Formats: sequence, structure tokens, C-alpha cells
Amino acid sequence: MQFHERLRNEREDNDMTQKQLGDAVNMSQRKISYLEKKQTEPTPEEIIAICKFFNRSADYMLGLKDE
Repeated sequence: MQFHERLRNEREDNDMTQKQLGDAVNMSQRKISYLEKKQTEPTPEEIIAICKFFNRSADYMLGLKDE
């Protein structure tokens, strides 16, 4: 899985809307949508914020590990 798939799965597993996630990690709903659709790539800072929020490693979120 790639980042955009993991991001969407984590958000849906936590019963969150794109807006709720965006508010939690200081991004717009539009940015979350673009990330999930792979229309843009996340910055390192955005990856860190998302990983911290979901308590997941960057390796996992980027698809380098499955755990």
C-alpha cells in the first residue's frame, strides 16, 4: 500500500471525515482530499503530523513496512 491508501484507511478506521482529520493535523479538508487521491505529495512536516496523530511510523504510512 502507498501513503494515500494508508491515509484514507486510517481516517476511515477512526470514523473521521476529511475535515475532522484536517482540523486535527492543521491541514485543510481539500489538502486531505488531494493527499488521498494522490493529486499531491505530502511534505515531510505533513507526514510527521499525520504519523503522530495516528500513532503510526512513517515507514508504515509510506508503505515500507506492513506493521
